[in-house]
Amino acid sequence: MFTVREAVPADLERLAAFAAAEAAESERSTFPVAVVRRGVAAGLEDSALARYWVLVDGAGEVVGNISVVREWSDWRAGYYWWIQSLYLQPPYRGKGLLGLLLERVRDEAAAAGALELRLYVHKENERAIRAYRREGFVELPYQIMALK
Repeated sequence: MFTVREAVPADLERLAAFAAAEAAESERSTFPVAVVRRGVAAGLEDSALARYWVLVDGAGEVVGNISVVREWSDWRAGYYWWIQSLYLQPPYRGKGLLGLLLERVRDEAAAAGALELRLYVHKENERAIRAYRREGFVELPYQIMALK
């Protein structure tokens, strides 16, 4: 039996570990633990920055998470919700649990009047792309760019 609940400050260490693992797996990136912990803590403290939910198994163990950030659209006068982080510990992947996390976020987004739920994924992360497609995500005609 798995449940999804809103994250609380006591989840900080687990969420920071998940964020670091997600970066390593999805982009082969590493970040200082203190910076990741500070970033997650800021979101836990201020829901205007980010909102976090955790996936909990029957024993009460946190085994995954999802977080969202909001982006204002002046064209549509509303918020897009972006999945900022999404992580399931490896033994829990491929068991339909991604759907539980997404269902909770979809419900929360709908209740808040979100325009759309979006995410970005590294183009070489084929496993994640397949999983997102199975959940109904489609590609959009945008390319992400950055000014460095």
